Amino acid sequence: MSPRPSAALVRTPAHLYRYLLRCCKLLPTAAMEQHYRHAVRQGFNSHSDEDDPERIQQIIKRAIDDADWILEKYSKK
Repeated sequence: MSPRPSAALVRTPAHLYRYLLRCCKLLPTAAMEQHYRHAVRQGFNSHSDEDDPERIQQIIKRAIDDADWILEKYSKK
């Protein structure tokens, strides 16, 4: 498995989107990658109108935590 991209550089929704798509490439199957890429797009679209900086940072933190959990889950198999 390739090394994970660095979450430390994620500061904006666009950075988050690219980070999550790079994380998807680390999943073990193409079907999983496609499923999570779709979920990332849906999440990005559903929060695209968010303008509260504090809420945006909460969303970014939660998305990174979720991505780490998913990658950890599939790296143990």
